[in-house]
Amino acid sequence: MLATTPAHGLRYVVVPTRSWLHRFRCCSSSLAPLSPSEFSGGNKAQKKLNDENNTNVSNEKTAPYYPKRGETVELVCESLGFKGKGICKVDGTGYVVMCDRALPGERFLGRVTRRKGSYAEVTKIKTISPHKDLVEAPCEYASYCGGCKTQNLSYEAQLRAKEEQVHELIRHVGRFSDNNPGLEIVLKPIVACDIQFHYRNKMEFSFGPQRWLPIEMLNERQDGPKNFALGLHAPGFFDKVLNVDKCLLQSEPGNLVLAAVQDCWRDPELSLSPYDCRSHVGFLKHLMLRTGRNVETGSLELMVNFVTSSYKPELLKPLVDRISSIPQVVSIMNNVNSSVGNTSVGEKEYTLYGKDTITEVLRGLTFQISANSFFQTNTHQAEVLYKLIEESAGLKGDGSEVVLDLFCGTGTIGLTLARRAKHVYGYEVVPQAITDAHKNAQINGIENATFIQGDLNKIGEDFGNNFPKPDIVISDPNRPGMHMKLIKFLLKLKSPRIIYVSCNPATCARDLDYLCHGVEEKNLKGCYKLMSVQPVDMFPHTPHIECVCLLELA
Repeated sequence: MLATTPAHGLRYVVVPTRSWLHRFRCCSSSLAPLSPSEFSGGNKAQKKLNDENNTNVSNEKTAPYYPKRGETVELVCESLGFKGKGICKVDGTGYVVMCDRALPGERFLGRVTRRKGSYAEVTKIKTISPHKDLVEAPCEYASYCGGCKTQNLSYEAQLRAKEEQVHELIRHVGRFSDNNPGLEIVLKPIVACDIQFHYRNKMEFSFGPQRWLPIEMLNERQDGPKNFALGLHAPGFFDKVLNVDKCLLQSEPGNLVLAAVQDCWRDPELSLSPYDCRSHVGFLKHLMLRTGRNVETGSLELMVNFVTSSYKPELLKPLVDRISSIPQVVSIMNNVNSSVGNTSVGEKEYTLYGKDTITEVLRGLTFQISANSFFQTNTHQAEVLYKLIEESAGLKGDGSEVVLDLFCGTGTIGLTLARRAKHVYGYEVVPQAITDAHKNAQINGIENATFIQGDLNKIGEDFGNNFPKPDIVISDPNRPGMHMKLIKFLLKLKSPRIIYVSCNPATCARDLDYLCHGVEEKNLKGCYKLMSVQPVDMFPHTPHIECVCLLELA
């Protein structure tokens, strides 16, 4: 398998000019997960990437080029990068340009909106020739909604782009060179999602006092209640809502509920007002829809959650009466969030109809889901993901091994492994998630799991004193990845096996580099070898990628 490389061995790797990552990393300051504020290694670790970027740039001879804001340039998109933005170069200059909604092979005119040192961002103003894998997007909102940016790219092309992105990040940010024997075996092909629409079990729609419309639709603007919006936030705006009547990512019963609410909530006689996040006036904030399954029948169950600024059930009664007639609706909740913030989690929660939880089955276990529970958004693909995690864990099945589940959420991963382990210890910062994890263990009769609330970004020297040395560590951090304190702990712990589950391949590659090659500026030596990197497409038509990575003690 892939052996570790010395910390100094690939410090200044020259990235081939044909690689999209070379162009991508030249603009690493744009990558939110690798910015100093989120970069777990701090400024010194950020400097490491900057040094590599400068070295890479110096190896490519290009003509000097300094675009001005408002300048129009002709570009060809070469590949997709962070957040699904198109990566382009200005001909003859090597200058990197990033454009939202540009797709591989597309030639277009773009207007420079801002310049950041070694790269610029442009807005596409005209397509000259379409991208090579063009398909017709089935959703009428695909061109404006920020959710499905690549819906008009064939699914096969989406998979190729995601797979390439993961592999290149592992090679160059993770510093696993092609010269390493076995790299082609370590980097696995991406696992596709069999269901490309109606796969989300949770959708959150926002209410707004005014509809956001793209320029070409401004003539449709109306005044009064008809201009109220219920839908999804316009890309890049917290206060602008694109009105949506149907979303192809959520379940069909979810769309029935959305249509029913859209049909009546603007009626002036109901006295329902959307919340204005600027003036902080209004009643309705969010409509959250969650889909589960009845454990006994397997039929779909739907939870509807109205998030409001105050508790006025009499105002919601007409909506409750309307949507409770839909057979799949078994729960209608009201979360009251009286703060000026516009989050969907309330200070208090009330049951307006039916029960206060729904259930879902995953890897043979039953999970109770409340309005604010965290649960894998794509249940179907979560089955695939968790199976890969189980296979990577390689538990003997004799109940002799201890599992440490970091960033455990509601305990889903740890609980699926508990049946074959001696004991599972889970850590999570969110108190409600820990409460749900205990409930899930109880529901499934699992007694060999302990869940502890704690911030893994603030661990002290005594972390690890409350559990035996684990045979297997599962780490499933959020987008910023693991804090340097946790990296240091894992390198000191030297567990035989680590399964790193990531929703951000950029910070994943960085953390794998630290665990395998060490952190020179921190005097930390890497002690793991990378055995496999398995990309999984959890969310078709979006730029999001999940990875399951296996590391073994060298």
